[in-house]
Amino acid sequence: MTALSSPRPAERLLETVSLLFPLHGIRAVGIDQIIAEAGVAKASLYQAFGSKEALVVAYLERQDATDRAVYRAAVTGVGDPVDRVLVSFDLAVASAQRRSYRGCVFLNAATEFPGPGHPVGEAVEAHRAWVRARWAEALAGRGAESAALVDRVQILYDGGIAGMKAARSTAPIALAREMARELLSS
Repeated sequence: MTALSSPRPAERLLETVSLLFPLHGIRAVGIDQIIAEAGVAKASLYQAFGSKEALVVAYLERQDATDRAVYRAAVTGVGDPVDRVLVSFDLAVASAQRRSYRGCVFLNAATEFPGPGHPVGEAVEAHRAWVRARWAEALAGRGAESAALVDRVQILYDGGIAGMKAARSTAPIALAREMARELLSS
C-alpha cells in the first residue's frame, strides 16, 4: 500500500477503535494500545480528536451513521409497521456473532460513561432517540398508544440485548423479538 492510498491517521484510529471497543470495552482499551494498533503517533490522536473521550464520541457518531444507513437499507420495501420495528431486532441478531455477543455498542458506552451531560452519554442518547423516532414513525397509525408501545419495545429490545450478552447467544434477542411482535400485533 502506498502512502497515497493509506488511510489518514484519524481514519486509522477510528477503524482501530471500531474493532477494539466492541470486543474489550471502551475504558479497558488504553491510548497506548489504540495508537500502537492504529500505527500512528500519540500526537496524531490528540491532533485529530483532542482526547480519548472525543475519539469515543467520534466512534459512536460513526457507528450511529453506519446503523442509520443499515437500518434504512433494511426497511426499504418493508411496508408493515410491525415488521419495520422488528427490523431492529433482526439487525441485532445479524451483528451478534460478529461482535462476539458483546451487545450494543451504545448500551455498553452508556454503562461505561453513566454521568449525566457527558459527551459520550449525549452521543448514546442521540442514537437511541433516532431509533425510537423510527419506531414511533412506524407505529404512528396507533395514535396516542404509539408512545407507550415504543417504551415497551425499548424495554424488550434492551433486555434482549443484555440477555444476549450474558448468554452469549441470540436466543434472548430472538425471544424479545417474538414478544415485541406479540405486543405490537395485539
